[in-house]
Amino acid sequence: MPTSLFDPAGPSLKICGVTTAADAARLAELGVDALGANFWPKSKRYLDPTTAGFLRDLNGRILRVGVFVNAATDLPVSLFRDGLIDVVQLHGDEPESDIPLIQEHGIPVIRALAVDEDGALPSVDEFQAEAVLLDAHAPGVYGGTGKTIDWAAAGGFVNHHPGLPVILAGGITPDNADDALRTVRPAAIDIASGAESAPGIKDFQKVESLLATVRRFKV
Repeated sequence: MPTSLFDPAGPSLKICGVTTAADAARLAELGVDALGANFWPKSKRYLDPTTAGFLRDLNGRILRVGVFVNAATDLPVSLFRDGLIDVVQLHGDEPESDIPLIQEHGIPVIRALAVDEDGALPSVDEFQAEAVLLDAHAPGVYGGTGKTIDWAAAGGFVNHHPGLPVILAGGITPDNADDALRTVRPAAIDIASGAESAPGIKDFQKVESLLATVRRFKV
């Protein structure tokens, strides 16, 4: 099972918003570290759990992250038990008490944190989740907006939490991924719109460019 997404020494690459079996298989073939499947019904990249069976075939080939927004904890747990996902990403306003309820089933959790336009970040010193994801504050949208965050502030957050895997999201593209990695030094970068030709449809020229950039930073 690929685990580099949780290695603070990073970086690794997560492509989020995967909606088709063909795109998921191609990401695995290319050696992308992780994919994200969005199970929030209001997302432009929504993947209906009833049509997500293709994720099961990728077990052990790519880390499969299920993205949830304010869902009851039984949904991610059931998808994990069904062999569709490996990791749960909480990307909404879920209470912190949801995290141990998911972890008690042996499921790693990524907690998304919204970064304000002024670069304000949570002043929390301890996190229950196995990793945190920094994304642009987008009320009612919960990511996938293509908006960047203050990378200098994100870099300061990484420095303040040296043992915590921090995943950087928000407006990363093949054109700015190098700058993002140099400034923030995250465990991973997470890209949705910056690796697409349309919402939920991946552009593999962009994916390969992003993958090449990430590999240049591998230790």
